[in-house]
Amino acid sequence: MDPISLGMFAPPGAYDADIVTAEAQGMGVPVTFGGPYSGIFTCKQRYVRQMPGRIVGKTVDSKNRTAYVLTLQTREQHIRRETATSNICTSVGLIALMSTVYMASQGKQGLRHVAELCYHKAHYAATLIDSLPGYSIPIPGTFFREFVVKCPKAPADINKQLIDHGIIGGLDISNQVPNGMLICCTEVNSREEIESLAAALAEIGGSA
Repeated sequence: MDPISLGMFAPPGAYDADIVTAEAQGMGVPVTFGGPYSGIFTCKQRYVRQMPGRIVGKTVDSKNRTAYVLTLQTREQHIRRETATSNICTSVGLIALMSTVYMASQGKQGLRHVAELCYHKAHYAATLIDSLPGYSIPIPGTFFREFVVKCPKAPADINKQLIDHGIIGGLDISNQVPNGMLICCTEVNSREEIESLAAALAEIGGSA
């Protein structure tokens, strides 16, 4: 689940999901060569005691001020480590703080705006690419900011040629979709960048 998508899509609880996981990197955390990042893990109440990690609860202090306390930490990670479902060995407090600051600064309307930008830019890119000779969008249905493109030749070859245009190509997923490339557009991609990608793909595809 992409947490940014919740700015415009129904939350997992609306369709009765039991367990939901997400990657919070897109919520104000720099790419930083692959990490560290913070993740999101949530579940229904009946599964809470099987969750890895620690559970923090909201309460009030002696002066009736809002307070947060550690309400559940499974001791198994200390007493039966070989069969434990969790292993807390690294603090991601700073990364979680980054995401908190990002969400607070964006606010409810800001998060919705970012989600709409991602959605519309990805769909604009998909529409442009789908109209190119030799390219198609093989998987129908709703998508947010990532979509699959079926290319007229091997994505590895296309990506090498895209570098000559100053563009980093999509993820080669030919092992799952023949000549498949996974492309992502977010709020940081401009219209000019999207159109440049489409123009470069058209030129490369024409030489297939």
